[in-house]
Amino acid sequence: MKKVILLLSVITLISSSCQQKQSAISLTTADGGMVSAAHPLAADAGRLMLEKGGNAADAAIAAAFALSVVEPSMSGLGGRQQVIIRAADGSVHGIDATTQAPTAYDTSKIDAQVRDGYPVIGIPGVVAGLAKLHQKFGSLPWNTLIEPAIQYAEEGFTMLKLQALRHEAALDVMSKYEGTSQYFLEPDSTAYDEGDLLIQKDLAQTLKLISEGGKDAFYKGEIAQKIVADFATHGGLLTLDDLAQYDAPDAKIVTGIYRSDYELYGLWMPSFGAITIAILQALDRLPLSTFNETDWAKAHNLAIELAYEHRKRQLEGDSIADVLTSDIFADSLAQAIQAQMNGIKSIGYHELEDIPLSWSEPIGHTTHLTTADQNGMMVALTQSLGPNMGSKVASSGLGFVYAVTNGPYLGVYKAGQRASSHISPFLITHNGKPFLALGAAGGSRIISAVTSVTSRIIDQNLSLEQALAAPRVHPDTDTALIENHSGIRWDGEVISAFDEIGVPAKWVEQKARFGRVHAVYYDDSSQMWIGAADPDWEGKASGTNR
Repeated sequence: MKKVILLLSVITLISSSCQQKQSAISLTTADGGMVSAAHPLAADAGRLMLEKGGNAADAAIAAAFALSVVEPSMSGLGGRQQVIIRAADGSVHGIDATTQAPTAYDTSKIDAQVRDGYPVIGIPGVVAGLAKLHQKFGSLPWNTLIEPAIQYAEEGFTMLKLQALRHEAALDVMSKYEGTSQYFLEPDSTAYDEGDLLIQKDLAQTLKLISEGGKDAFYKGEIAQKIVADFATHGGLLTLDDLAQYDAPDAKIVTGIYRSDYELYGLWMPSFGAITIAILQALDRLPLSTFNETDWAKAHNLAIELAYEHRKRQLEGDSIADVLTSDIFADSLAQAIQAQMNGIKSIGYHELEDIPLSWSEPIGHTTHLTTADQNGMMVALTQSLGPNMGSKVASSGLGFVYAVTNGPYLGVYKAGQRASSHISPFLITHNGKPFLALGAAGGSRIISAVTSVTSRIIDQNLSLEQALAAPRVHPDTDTALIENHSGIRWDGEVISAFDEIGVPAKWVEQKARFGRVHAVYYDDSSQMWIGAADPDWEGKASGTNR
C-alpha cells in the first residue's frame, strides 16, 4: 500500500494528541508600523527607520543590511534576494535580485559536483536589489538606512546560540579559505562561541563605501575591483563586466484567490510563488474550516506533495505561470486530494530525476524579514547564501561571504542564467486591504511553512501567534515528515501506533526543520499591525506607534 494511504489511515489518531510549540514567540502590536526579522538587531534597525519617519521599504532595507552583518551564515552582500511589495496605493510589485552565473562559466570545464569555493560563485544580487527597492519605494536617505548595519559591523555584536552553532558546523570548510578564516574564525582557527563579540571592521568599511557610493560602489567601484582581483588570484570567474552589467529587474507577479475574498500575491521564477499559490488554491477547494486537525494535516501534506511534482514545469517558460495558478490546475489537484482522502485512488509518488540538493536537504540557510507601515505598505523580503555559509568564500578586505549559485546545491546553470530556488516571499490582501505579509527560510520547507501559516489563520481562525506555533507537516520523497521536538510533542501512544504498523512517516525531533516564518498581520478591527517571529528561531518582531 502506498505511503499516503497508510498515513491517512493512521494520522486520525493525532487530532487530540498534538500540542502546539511551547517556545516563546516574539509578538508585538503597534499602529505605526511593524518589522519581523530573523535577528533582534535587524528588527531594531527596521523599527528605527519607521521611527525616523521612513516607510516599510526603508525599514526592510535597513533590516536586510543589518541581517547581512549579524546573520552572516544565512545571507549577506554576496548573496541573492527576492522582494515583493504592496505599495501604499495598493499596487503590487516585485524585485528579482537573485545571483547569476558568470559569462565565463562553462560546465564542460568545471566540476559540477563541487559544493564550495570560487567556482560555485555567481554575481551577487543583494546590493542591487536593495538599491532598486530604495529607488522605487524608499523615502529616507540611502546612507541613513545603512547606518545600523555599519554600527553592528564596526562595534561588534554578540553571537547568538544558533549563529555560533552554524559557524561551528562549517568550521572545517571555512578553514580552507583565507578570507573566511580571517573574518569568521578565532585567531586559533576555532569557531566563535555563543556570547562572543564579533567585530567586522572590513565589512564596516565595505558598507561605508556602499553608503557613500550606492550600487555603483559595489558593482563598478572599489569593491568590484577587489572582488575581481581576488577571483583572478583564486580561480574565480567573476569579471568587472559581469558586475557592471548586473541588474535587479522587476519580477513578474503571480496571483490567486483564496476563500473568494483573499487575494494572493507571489513572485514568478526564480521564486516559487506559483507553486505556493497552486497549493493554496487546491486547498481552497476543500472545506478546511470544517476539518479537524487530522484531516487538515492529511490535506496539506497531499497538496504539497502533488504540487511539488510540478516544480520542474516552471522551467518551461513564463506561460506556465498561468497554468500553475489557474482554476483548472487547482481543481485537478483538489480532486486528487479528495479522492485520496476518501480512499478511492492512490496518487503514489513519482520520483523527479536530477533534482538539486536543495530540494531535499533537511534545512536551508536563508533568512526572511517582513515590514509594514501606517500607510498600508507591506514588504516581504527573502535573501540567501544557499547552504550554511554559502560558498564558504570571503574575499580579504571585504568581509562578506558569497552565495552558492552553480553546483549540486541549486543545480547547474548556463552562463548568464539566474539561480532559482524555493524562496517565496508572499502577500495576502482581504478585499483589497492589507492582511498578511510573510515568507520563510528553510529550503524546500519554505513553501510548506508559508501555506501552513496562511491556512491556519484563514481556515482555522488562529491568531498569528497561534499559527506560527501550530505543528507543520512536509512530504519528503515517499515519507511524510511530522514535526516532533521539545516544543511540540505528540502523544507517545500515537507514535507507537505509527511504529507498530510500519507507516513510513518520520518524526523530526530537531527544531527549525519546518521553515522559519517571520510575518506581519493587519487587524482591521483594531487597525493595528501584529508582528511575530518564528518560535524555533532567534528573531523578533518590533513595532512603532504613531
